[in-house]
Amino acid sequence: MFSDQVLIALGLSFVAGLSTLIGFITIFIKIEQKKMVSLGLGFAAGVMLSVSFGDLFPEAQHLMSVNAGSTRGLIASLLFLMAGMAMAAGMDRFVPHAEENKLEHDKPHEDLFRVGFVSMLAIMLHNFPEGMATFMAGYNDLSLGFSIALAISLHNIPEGIAVAVPIYHATGRVLDSFKYTLLAGIAEPIGGILAFLVLRPFLNDFVLGASFALVAGMMIYISMEELIPSSRQYGYKRMALIATLAGICIMPLTQIFF
Repeated sequence: MFSDQVLIALGLSFVAGLSTLIGFITIFIKIEQKKMVSLGLGFAAGVMLSVSFGDLFPEAQHLMSVNAGSTRGLIASLLFLMAGMAMAAGMDRFVPHAEENKLEHDKPHEDLFRVGFVSMLAIMLHNFPEGMATFMAGYNDLSLGFSIALAISLHNIPEGIAVAVPIYHATGRVLDSFKYTLLAGIAEPIGGILAFLVLRPFLNDFVLGASFALVAGMMIYISMEELIPSSRQYGYKRMALIATLAGICIMPLTQIFF
């Protein structure tokens, strides 16, 4: 049951998921607090947008087109993308919002906790199908599994920043930041384990593609509604913009490792 190939494939999903904790380390970087928040959130937003539009959605469209055809695959992937946005908006409604100061047009610092918490939920749902994909790739082709795990590990680091930085600066507690970042990352190996124990007979291109499209929609919503506005509210708007653009531009470089 637990052959060497199975153990290696599961190990790849663990490494890819827990690389999110590298993003947690950024809270110890000695930089002025508001600048760090602006940079971290802006960069993470750029990464999420790049991953969504450059990786997840094209892969979802490709997978869903295998059985449904190109036109139906495109329409289905768009529908699941919009469903993911709607799911993220629904989650956002259930997370308490801090009141905005109407006179100063500013949000209180505690609102960062909501940003980090919603980002954690989105990244957990993102990492879950990635864990399944990493395991299945590694199980069928170790070389492909290693390549995918490496690329996922690289983009999980800034995703860790999206959780760790706002949680830490909202609560001031290192343990809280570590805990929520770990929760975001641990979903990936859980996805790998579930793929091994339960889903192997039922996984197909359409199901995996739908999962990727849902996650892409959620990440787009979180980036546009939460991360980018929050990165700009501390007065470093140009810095936040540059960080977002950097996140968008850096992510395609992971393709070098494929």
